[in-house]
Amino acid sequence: MTTTNGLAQEIAENFVRAWTGKDVDKALSFLADDVVCEAPSGTFEGVDGYRRFLEPFANSLTGATVIDVLGNDTNAATVYTTDTPILKNFRGIDYITVENGKITRVISVFDRLPMAQARGDIQH
Repeated sequence: MTTTNGLAQEIAENFVRAWTGKDVDKALSFLADDVVCEAPSGTFEGVDGYRRFLEPFANSLTGATVIDVLGNDTNAATVYTTDTPILKNFRGIDYITVENGKITRVISVFDRLPMAQARGDIQH
């Protein structure tokens, strides 16, 4: 784990550790009211929109590892793996922008194919 050296990096680390620990309310407390999340499954606006995106996934976790958090005072990237009942070692990266001490933008990057295959939506 890198040493925290910027505000965005510190906030991003607290954020990712909260949701990977299934504490969605704590994770949401780091978000600005008008946060925008861009993800492979769509764009989610506001804290309520982000909750609809994050909560079902976070609550399904059976394990998670925060690999690293890189950043500075305004931007950070979190790198993590997650485990769910149907998929292990699911990798993701969030690119986070912080303004006035709150997360204003999250760009989530992950491959939806492994999850769809694990659910049986798509054959291998």
